Amino acid sequence: MKLRSSSLLLAVVLLLLAGCRASGPGNPARTVAEFFNKYENRPGFKATDWNAGLGTRFILGRLGKLGGGTDLTQALSSIRAARIITFTPTSNSARDLVTEGLNREVDGLLANERYTPLTTTNSDMPNQMRYSVREQGGKVTEFVAVGKQETTDSFVLMSVAGSFTKEQVAELGKVLPSVIRE
Repeated sequence: MKLRSSSLLLAVVLLLLAGCRASGPGNPARTVAEFFNKYENRPGFKATDWNAGLGTRFILGRLGKLGGGTDLTQALSSIRAARIITFTPTSNSARDLVTEGLNREVDGLLANERYTPLTTTNSDMPNQMRYSVREQGGKVTEFVAVGKQETTDSFVLMSVAGSFTKEQVAELGKVLPSVIRE
């Protein structure tokens, strides 16, 4: 009887430890900014920050006119900042971190920060991204794209700040997978 109860206790402890590991190393991030701060200097992660000045937004608007409609043009010229973090797993435990840890951590922080998930229309694309937005006063102030690059099996998180309509976010969502591939 004593052996059986200690076996059960050991099983419960191992399950609890596995649950802790599934949320990523350390304490889970509560915001997108905390997620970037937590992982940007860790091995295997690559982070890029980009801030758009007035001149850059003007150039992006001009490029948008060449490549698409007015929603894309206005969206590109409305970008204030973008942050991208990627993680390319090189071992089985790193793959587990992506599938169980990083994705769950991001899902939790997006729910915690009250981001609204958007539906995607291009489900047959190899670099499928999930989009969530944060709105204020009827405008999207930030949108987050989370996904995986199928070619490298990499985890990707992108945060874009600005002032957008949902239509503009949809247009940006059409071009983001190809931008992230680069």
